[in-house]
Amino acid sequence: MLKCCLRNKHIYPSNESVIGFQGEVMSDNQYTPPKVWANEASSGNKWANINSPVSGARFDRDLPVGEHGFQLYSLGTPNGQKVTIMFEELLALGITEAEYDAYLINIGESDQFSSGFVGVNPNSKIPALLDKTGAEPVNVFESASILMHLAEKFGKFLPASGPARTQTLNWLFWAQGSAPFLGGGFGHFYAYADVKQEYPINRFAMEAKRQLDVLDKQLANNTFVAGEEYTIADMAIWPWYGNLVLGNAYDAAEFLSVHTYTHVMRWAKQLEEREGVQRGRVVNRPFGEEWEKVPERHSAEDIDNVLKLRP
Repeated sequence: MLKCCLRNKHIYPSNESVIGFQGEVMSDNQYTPPKVWANEASSGNKWANINSPVSGARFDRDLPVGEHGFQLYSLGTPNGQKVTIMFEELLALGITEAEYDAYLINIGESDQFSSGFVGVNPNSKIPALLDKTGAEPVNVFESASILMHLAEKFGKFLPASGPARTQTLNWLFWAQGSAPFLGGGFGHFYAYADVKQEYPINRFAMEAKRQLDVLDKQLANNTFVAGEEYTIADMAIWPWYGNLVLGNAYDAAEFLSVHTYTHVMRWAKQLEEREGVQRGRVVNRPFGEEWEKVPERHSAEDIDNVLKLRP
């Protein structure tokens, strides 16, 4: 049996508890689960405060509301980038009805636990969208749901029917099922965990590379992920896997030998050149270089003024 290397709130280095990737236990320093689990607020890493075993609002605060029909509450992480890329792609097509206000949700400051945000997304995760364009306001949450909502509303980036639609949805939901292993698994243990442990890093590195191989094989025979048409599947996958192979995530490109996934590299660079991707990736982003930080977006000029600083 594979054993976890946690004991109480402490994380033991892998060489004290586990040998190699097979996970053979070599020490008595094993975590024995209690009969009833209890939360230890001090456990975890610097992001531990954003997790809790209970849902709901922690404090009262209304969300700001701008003048446009779409109100986005988000952060420029991969999941957030999916939606802002979609908005910017729609606007690049001249669809002015897709104008949006994008407000920053700073998850490190627990903005996602305000009563206003929980009212839009009871799961307290970004991104969350308030669509005011219809007779009644509609709350939309989960990034794939938002992508589908916008694609169907405007009739863009999602085939209306047939095999092409099914293929697009196949890969959209592949991303939803796979990316947590990359972010919450590999990214957490490789980049964010307080102590680097051999077993979980190996476990999730293997899965990340398997996913890259799946994607590489698909892109070997297709210009875009779902075929020859650029779709919401590409928008969902690029922020995670495109950023990864381009060296923009977890500082792990060399570790994962991303250069060997030549078809993913080709696709990632191709999408990086798109105006919608270049603009969407910087929205709700308070970190990075000055030319890629647009904490809030209310008009095209907000992005234009920042991208002018690009070297």
